[in-house]
Amino acid sequence: MGKEVKVLGAWPSPFVMRPRIALHLKSIEYDFIEETMQPKSELLLKSNPVHKKIPVLLHNDKPVCESLIIVQYIDEAFSSGPSILPSDPYDRAIQRFWAAYIDDKWFPNLQGVAKAQTDEARAAALEQTSEGLSLLEDAFVKCSKGEPFFSGGSIGYLDIALGCYLGWLRVSEKMNNIKLLNEEKTPNLLAWSERFSAADAVKDFMPETDKLMEFAKIIMARFKAAASN
Repeated sequence: MGKEVKVLGAWPSPFVMRPRIALHLKSIEYDFIEETMQPKSELLLKSNPVHKKIPVLLHNDKPVCESLIIVQYIDEAFSSGPSILPSDPYDRAIQRFWAAYIDDKWFPNLQGVAKAQTDEARAAALEQTSEGLSLLEDAFVKCSKGEPFFSGGSIGYLDIALGCYLGWLRVSEKMNNIKLLNEEKTPNLLAWSERFSAADAVKDFMPETDKLMEFAKIIMARFKAAASN
């Protein structure tokens, strides 16, 4: 199976975590091909000519792109292991809604913390990120129905969608000396984040905070240099 399934990606990418967790949940062996992006490999450019981004899943040499689409593909293409998306159509729709919110609204706010050029802009981005987590706290209570994960008793689609960002959230917390996930405002999400990070399907792919922070400093330096030119 390892010859049939490949993932093009890089360890710091939260999006690359998603298919790797999904493949682990399905007990699918695969080859991980580290992509440096400097320059982008011919395989990546050939496999994803539209966006030229990671991750890319190659299944029997057929490429599938975009992380959440890949997760859904893995769920549908491999019958082994638990289902990743809920079987109930309404539950599926709700999880897709929140996954889209996380990618389109919440994560850009988290990125805005690092990109902020002033203290005021940074404070505003932190406030928006925190407000988003309060919404996701409510979503967790409703989706989990008292179970350990968004999807119930085991990790599923929405867990993967949000959980892949925990490493970057912790970097932001450490660099700004703030606790965005805390007992006061987001007790359920805080407990969930610890369960998710410790899960067998996740722990090998969750980047260490200090290692990720060093990588983040390099990215931020490049961003500031580009902004000043």
